[in-house]
Amino acid sequence: MTIEYGIALAIVVALMVYLIAVLVKPEDYT
Repeated sequence: MTIEYGIALAIVVALMVYLIAVLVKPEDYT
């Protein structure tokens, strides 16, 4: 596992978590 791959994976995971949070509780992000 390279550093670049780890950073990319972290960004993807963070975006997924953010999108799930928005879908679950959209009133908190508008």
